Amino acid sequence: MPSDFSETVMKRLMKKYDDQRDTMLRFSGPTQLLVATMLSPQCTDKQVNSVTEGLFEKYRTFKDYANADIEELSADLGGINFYKTKARHVKESASMIIEQFNGRVPKTIGELMMLPGVGRKVANVVLTNGFGITEGIAIDTHCITVANRLRLARTRRPELIEKDLMRKIPKKYWLYVSNLFITLGRDTCKANKKECARCVLKDICPSSNAKPSG
Repeated sequence: MPSDFSETVMKRLMKKYDDQRDTMLRFSGPTQLLVATMLSPQCTDKQVNSVTEGLFEKYRTFKDYANADIEELSADLGGINFYKTKARHVKESASMIIEQFNGRVPKTIGELMMLPGVGRKVANVVLTNGFGITEGIAIDTHCITVANRLRLARTRRPELIEKDLMRKIPKKYWLYVSNLFITLGRDTCKANKKECARCVLKDICPSSNAKPSG
């Protein structure tokens, strides 16, 4: 594999999916982004957006979440998976942000991961899309599929895939890797059915079944 392979991959994806380089979650500001991202595990962006449309009208600050009745907040999140657990995490995280971070969303992975319900993936999404900070790369199921098919990783473990991508992809692209791999995964590089003939990487991908003959 040529040394500039990852650079070519990123340039092609950025050109193809220029308008989809950012998260599909709808939010305004770091507070809404943190909450939306905390709600996103095991849910589609569409599910989360349908819930947060009303949620963000009702709860505007971390104080609102911290003071919310847990049963009422759970009911407000009823359209997503694991809503009771996520409601508790949002409420507890809001209180912690008020008490320990002066009411502001932390700007480091370590501090974000102190919050209940926030793992490395959520922390990376918040930093990347909320602050333009790239301490790492968020890895979801689409990223796992795409990274392995491109041979940029050879494992299913997110923490190892993140390390592989950080080592092989220039840092100037880290801000976009996750969202672009997710978009590619949804478009053509689907886990259960590759559509290589339509893929912008079909002539260079090691897993492509649509490479030109000869």
